Formats: sequence, structure tokens, C-alpha cells
Amino acid sequence: MKMVMAVLKPFKLDDVREALTQLGVHGLTVSEVKGFGRQKGQTEIYRGAEYVVNFLPKVKIEIVTSDDMVESVVETIRTSAETGRIGDGKIFVYDVSKAVRIRTGESDDEAL
Repeated sequence: MKMVMAVLKPFKLDDVREALTQLGVHGLTVSEVKGFGRQKGQTEIYRGAEYVVNFLPKVKIEIVTSDDMVESVVETIRTSAETGRIGDGKIFVYDVSKAVRIRTGESDDEAL
């Protein structure tokens, strides 16, 4: 099993969710996060004063999937989240050693 974690622009979340649903992904976790990468924040003007925003709003999605679905999930996220501009985000893949469904006690692939 693998965990696919992606950080992306908030307005792309619905596109990514719809694409993953069509792929057959049954669940994901979404968190609102803040961060920066190469764009290093931005400058905004509010009521005539200039403010530097060091952390930009992003969303983080986490999906645990079987090993044979990982490449499809990664490619689906990449294509549906892409805008072609700096700050589109990153995708990370982690190994998951165990998963347990609390309600039934099923484990590993059966728990997905």
C-alpha cells in the first residue's frame, strides 16, 4: 500500500476530486494548509498598506491506495491540478505498512 499526498492550489480541488472519483478512488482526506515554494509568498495591498504574505493558502490531499493504482493516482492528480503556473504544487508517495478499518477490523487492502 502507498499513501499519495499532494499539495495543490485550492481552486483545483474539485477538479482533482472528480478525476479521482472517475478513476475509482473511494476516499481521500483534505486539509487546508499554508506554505510556499519557489514563489516565496506574495505582496498584497490592503487599505493602502503593503503586506507581504509569506505563506499562501493550499490544500493537502491524502489517499491510501494499493500499489498497482499508485501511478494512475499520481498521474490523475498531476494532470487535473496543473495550471502551468508556478505554485501548482507537489505530489509525494509514501509506503504504508498497515491499515485497519476501525468499524470491522479489516486490515490492509481490505480496509481500503
